[in-house]
Amino acid sequence: MAGLNFFFPQMTYTNRRQDLIDNVEQSQLLLIGNTYSPMNYKDNHYPFRQDSTFLYYVGINLPDLCAIIDTNTGVTTLYGDDLTMDMIIWTGNQPSLAELGGRSGITEIKKLSALKNDINENVKYLPPYRGEHTLLLQDLLSGNEIIPSMDFIMAVIEQRNIKSEEEIAELDNAVGITSRMHTHVMQHARDGMKEYELVGIANAFAWAHNCQFSFPPICTINGHTLHNHYHGNTMKDGDMVLMDSGVQMESGYCGDMTRTYPVSGKYSSLQASLYNIVNDAHNHAVSISKPDVYYRDVHLAAAKIITQGLVAMGWMQGDVDAAVAEGAHTLFFQHGLGHMMGLDVHDMENLGEVNVGYDETIQKSTEFGLKSLRLGRKLQEGNVITIEPGLYVIPELIDKFQSENKFSSFINYSEVNKHRDAGGIRIENDYVVRAGGVVALGSPDGTSVAEVEALMKV
Repeated sequence: MAGLNFFFPQMTYTNRRQDLIDNVEQSQLLLIGNTYSPMNYKDNHYPFRQDSTFLYYVGINLPDLCAIIDTNTGVTTLYGDDLTMDMIIWTGNQPSLAELGGRSGITEIKKLSALKNDINENVKYLPPYRGEHTLLLQDLLSGNEIIPSMDFIMAVIEQRNIKSEEEIAELDNAVGITSRMHTHVMQHARDGMKEYELVGIANAFAWAHNCQFSFPPICTINGHTLHNHYHGNTMKDGDMVLMDSGVQMESGYCGDMTRTYPVSGKYSSLQASLYNIVNDAHNHAVSISKPDVYYRDVHLAAAKIITQGLVAMGWMQGDVDAAVAEGAHTLFFQHGLGHMMGLDVHDMENLGEVNVGYDETIQKSTEFGLKSLRLGRKLQEGNVITIEPGLYVIPELIDKFQSENKFSSFINYSEVNKHRDAGGIRIENDYVVRAGGVVALGSPDGTSVAEVEALMKV
């Protein structure tokens, strides 16, 4: 049955739990699984998505489960209920929880109703991100204040931030399907189509590979709106399509890629010039990303490449290093260069973005642009990251900065205002950090102007 596949050997889950036990002081570690989430009534629910941390340590992709890992005894207890006959009639039979737990190396099985009695004062839990998680915790804690445990949070993050070879293989599969999906969609773009037609083509490709979207896709001719989920525009020759999308494998592992391409199959001169700047920034970021390099420094290096390109075009002026230091580039590059990726497309963001992407050696900035950098810490071998520079011409932001006389020594507003309809460009691939640098996952197609135009001719 769907949801009952275990994607790794029993020992993988056992070892993951033991590693967690070894890094958290004596306590009960509560893992809350997800429940079905109704769309408009109880039995009509969204596709089930298991909590990623529960999936990581327990491996059972079914609703209404919890687990306690007792770091004193080393015993993990799975809490849940076997199907009733009424459930079996509607959904079909499934293995017992005892059998499912055994596949994960869990032999202690109890009914879900026993959970509250088994909780003690040393229980630790992760931040709730669903209302039902909060309600369950309020009940289990008898109304006491919900205070997630930072040592538990950080132990999970440090473990999940470093991907095993098993995980990297799953991620490589996810990114490979994502890459082929993007190429497939790109080759179907035509004058007169609606954006939602491309989304439909992507969705069909994902389902044909037993995948779903890893996040709601961005597919738009208005790429300067960074998270644009409206798909109702008609595409026409002269437009560029920005598509940011990825697939999620049945195992839960994700891909996340962005391509920006011309509907006509050929970039205009201006589009090609701007696109080349972004591609140069992407390639430079790839070349300098390696273990022990702060990703914040990689982000700023990419920003300098973008600034340098815009100076050459006459859109910016002055010293490149000074312009980036003062943040003038943020008129055109407003978001961060990338993020961690794994079982979540923004990996473990529910545990706190600053906890995942930063540490005691580097603090997250509050400055415009840098505050949107999800990952700033030193890269480590085994991290899986995105690299996704962009260049966006946002008329409202131009007006705001110009009205404030902001960065006037670095920005040639008269030239920029001639191209207020230039739109947005982003290029994104996914990488695993290895000892010598980063290696692209999924064997992505090339991203140069010539390579994209050649792909679209197929």
